[in-house]
Amino acid sequence: MLTRPDTFAVAAPAAITAGGYIGELNEVKGLQQNISGSQKATIEYWCAGNALRWNETMRELVAKHNLAPYQNEDGTYPIPNSLNPFNYPEFPFSNPPYAARAYAYVSAAQYDALVACWYYKKLYSRLAPYKNDSTINANTTMIAKTDLPSYPSEAAVLAGVTAEMMKMLFPTEIATVNQKLVDAQYAALASGSCVRSDWTAGETLGRQIASVFIARGKTDNASKAVGSQPQWDSIANATAARGEIPWHSLETPARNPMLPFFGNVRPFLFDSLTTIALRAGPPPSTSSDQMKKETQEVYDEVNSNNRDHLAIVQFWADGAGTYTPPGHWNSIACEDFLQQNYSEVRWARNLALLNMAMMDAAIVCWNTKYFYFNPRPSQMDPRIKTLTGLPNFPSYISGHSTFSAAACVTLSHIIPAREADYKAMTEEASLSRLYAGLHYRSDIEVGKDVGNSVGAYAVQRALTDGAE
Repeated sequence: MLTRPDTFAVAAPAAITAGGYIGELNEVKGLQQNISGSQKATIEYWCAGNALRWNETMRELVAKHNLAPYQNEDGTYPIPNSLNPFNYPEFPFSNPPYAARAYAYVSAAQYDALVACWYYKKLYSRLAPYKNDSTINANTTMIAKTDLPSYPSEAAVLAGVTAEMMKMLFPTEIATVNQKLVDAQYAALASGSCVRSDWTAGETLGRQIASVFIARGKTDNASKAVGSQPQWDSIANATAARGEIPWHSLETPARNPMLPFFGNVRPFLFDSLTTIALRAGPPPSTSSDQMKKETQEVYDEVNSNNRDHLAIVQFWADGAGTYTPPGHWNSIACEDFLQQNYSEVRWARNLALLNMAMMDAAIVCWNTKYFYFNPRPSQMDPRIKTLTGLPNFPSYISGHSTFSAAACVTLSHIIPAREADYKAMTEEASLSRLYAGLHYRSDIEVGKDVGNSVGAYAVQRALTDGAE
């Protein structure tokens, strides 16, 4: 957590006998009159779980912005600019590292916001409107009635914190985010789960907590992750000076390397010195017999793929226009969480653990990639024709393997009964990159090892955060 629950003051609510509160109860009763079919659908959508729905929105925005820009007339490629986000290409381009960071910031902020929310709920203990007026929500099952406090509103805290985080991460989507917030507010009020002062207190609290994470995001080095042409050349020259073949883009014209300095971004689960300690050892030398053997294996796999392997390649491709690999694991996790009947705060905690693990996995993975600058199999052997395009970053280590292993370790702690399934999915996701001609065997195996190590930090956080 970045914030203490009592960091931000939340004023005491009005008494339930006060005229203002009675007026708020009447507002709820008015909203519950003559609810249309579309309004009912909005209520049911959000009442399924606000953490669930905001995560879905995040994945949709990532997929929308996960598109590589076209080249300029001079053969160079434009780079998204956070200071001028509406210029082409719009900021951000949601490639896997940026996407992992976005999921982590939103989920971590949501969890801190809900912890603070529950601190004040227990402090003030004002019950939900249907507990204070029996005519509210008397003839509907759209929400489950409980004896839990409603001030400040959980839904409002999530809406306030998420809206602010999304505006930082997706500044061109403010209108979309604001409409989601309006819909979430309507659902909370019309369902009878809160009154307006519950909502206002919660939304204000959420926005204040978001400010802490936004301040962190401005100084976590993500803004420096792109680098410049002289810096890119320096990495290649250093690799060549070690006697190794440096990676280079095989696109025409050559595309800029993707986020060479994302490995310097500040992690959530450990410090930056640990990032370096977790960096994998070197890959096989590009002049070694081991590299020749692994390159031949990739060639053989691509040219002997069967229907099952091709299906695996496509399922785990997670390329342009998708949620990216971290989002894919978010989707898997949410499907499993739905079966567990988690509370909102448990949802938020689980997603925070998962997404912090995958962000930190991206940091260590990218730190490793650009430390060794290892060429892709199709650069070593032009006969290899990849099946899902060719990512514009070095080969060693596999991002899919690192993300998947970190997610597997984290989710296996959260839902131990699914551990075997998560391990099988990790193996499949990892091998998909070999089948597609994108990675050597060593990229995959070492990537899993690194992901396992990062995931262990998420488990350690879970064991020590007091929630268990």
